[in-house]
Amino acid sequence: MAERRGRPQLTKERVLTGAVALADDRGMDGFTIRRLAAALDTKPMTIYYHVPNKEAIIDGMVDIVFNEIELPPPDLDWKDAIRIRYLSARQTLNRHPWAPPLMESRHSPGPGTLRHHDAVLGCFRRGGLSIELTAHAYAILDSYLYGFAMEEAMLPSGQSGELTDMAEEMLGAFREHYPHLYELTTQHVLRDGYSFGNSFEFGLDLIIESLNQRVQTGTTADMGAR
Repeated sequence: MAERRGRPQLTKERVLTGAVALADDRGMDGFTIRRLAAALDTKPMTIYYHVPNKEAIIDGMVDIVFNEIELPPPDLDWKDAIRIRYLSARQTLNRHPWAPPLMESRHSPGPGTLRHHDAVLGCFRRGGLSIELTAHAYAILDSYLYGFAMEEAMLPSGQSGELTDMAEEMLGAFREHYPHLYELTTQHVLRDGYSFGNSFEFGLDLIIESLNQRVQTGTTADMGAR
């Protein structure tokens, strides 16, 4: 028995947290039940005793990620509360770069996932967004979040220093043939303190402010649609 040899007893929670750690290390391309079993020092069939199949494991992994994201604080103005939620979500997805493509694809979402969605929808509605505008707001903000997180994960280690090194190597070709790229690189990317991630908050604030303008003017989400 595992517990007799001093190993922690295998549980559903250990399976799922071990699965998240494996995905963090190898990504989903390198995620297999055999590798998970090896990481947990057990056998694949023992894992299935606690979680019935790989899809259920992924459902649980996604639920863990959602539970790490801070919910919109109910005592704050909806704009501030939603901003906190999306800043927390970006930080969480940076820790788990495998997660964005899976976050909205599950057919059997767990309680943490459902609780999180309900809280975000409630924040929009508390702020006076109509049902239609709420639907648009959630779709747009999540698309922005997941797209930004996936692009950020594809950058060289996500580190601005490495981006600067890469930019400097390309400057010679940029100057003559790509003047606008040269301008952006020399006047922005190579400046001290540059970080690609800084654009996330800028874009997030643009979206939230645009939504708030709709709320303040009473403009419905679908006015002007053709």
